[in-house]
Amino acid sequence: MFGKPITLFKLVGFEVRIDASWLIIAFLVVWTLAEGHFPFQAPGLSQATYWGMAVAGAIGLFASIIIHEFAHSLVARRDGIPMKGITLFVFGGVAEMETEPPTAAAEFRMAIAGPAMSIAIGVVSYAVYLLGAALEWPGAVLAVFSYLAFINVALAIFNMLPAFPLDGGRVLRGYLWSRSGNLRRSTRTASRIGAVFGTGFIIMGLFSLLMGNLIGGIWWFLIGMFLRGASLASYRQLEIRHALEGEPVSRFMKEDPVMVPASATLQRFVDDYVYQHYYDMFPVVEGSRFAGCITTRALKRVPREEWRHRTVGEIAEACMENSTVSPDTDAVEAMAMMSRAQKSRLLVTRNGQITGVITLKDLLSFLALKLDLEEGVESPEGLQEAVAHR
Repeated sequence: MFGKPITLFKLVGFEVRIDASWLIIAFLVVWTLAEGHFPFQAPGLSQATYWGMAVAGAIGLFASIIIHEFAHSLVARRDGIPMKGITLFVFGGVAEMETEPPTAAAEFRMAIAGPAMSIAIGVVSYAVYLLGAALEWPGAVLAVFSYLAFINVALAIFNMLPAFPLDGGRVLRGYLWSRSGNLRRSTRTASRIGAVFGTGFIIMGLFSLLMGNLIGGIWWFLIGMFLRGASLASYRQLEIRHALEGEPVSRFMKEDPVMVPASATLQRFVDDYVYQHYYDMFPVVEGSRFAGCITTRALKRVPREEWRHRTVGEIAEACMENSTVSPDTDAVEAMAMMSRAQKSRLLVTRNGQITGVITLKDLLSFLALKLDLEEGVESPEGLQEAVAHR
């Protein structure tokens, strides 16, 4: 995903966010509908009408995906699985779970809810299409409802492919998990199958491009790239969770972190702290009292010619809630906080006092070593990519 998602709205306790990557796909959807699908389905209309139909179809698809993901989230909540929200990104969306499902049965119920809802939306859309045809609605309106009926059924079928992390892959993982009792092994198998499907779609896309099918080739290639990457990243995420879950932040934190005195000038802060330690955020102390945080972002708001005269204390701010954790915080949650806030380090505090600092680099080093000893080498770069997909 590309950067920090943007929150669109909140509904029944779930935040709905959108990633920048979805905007690219939204444009491709509108373009495909306006230049290919609707002119074929409803010939003889104006180009402006086709683009209007395409926008309406894309909005309908957008709403359908949100409802699909809400179905996952509501069933997960009923089974006691904490949900962080819904994020729309490349090729749809994801209902973000804070933990893995507690049982294979819960996995199955949550996975099947999305495709079942898509089928329901498709049936309702087709019923509206039939009603509109009987009432002689304009052909452009009928074509949009026909598209929504088709695309929702197609999404349900596609999502039921046994390729993790698609819904069908989760159903497969749940089945394997119920048979073996081993979530980790089941996830590895389902993820490998997902990667095989992804590779197959990439090959189909390249073949379509060679055959002159530009639009189809682009779609198959992008779907394959996404599915292959998501499959591999999903298994790495589970590995990360298993390696860190239950480990307190206190095990990994460094005590006596580098702290900046409030009386230091901004120029000294840059020369003796930023350029020496390469951090973008430092705790600030006034005597022995914790006085807040200073960031390079706050520093850049001050004109450079004032750095020699102004002090750190003047621009220090209260540390953001997503910048601090307690020593007892689970390391999995700390890593998730870093990912959500796009930070590489967190301050560890107890009773308002700094006790240490935990860094992404230290967590990744531990993960690489543990996974190397248990099953094989996993590069820190690969682990960091998996963290970014959380």
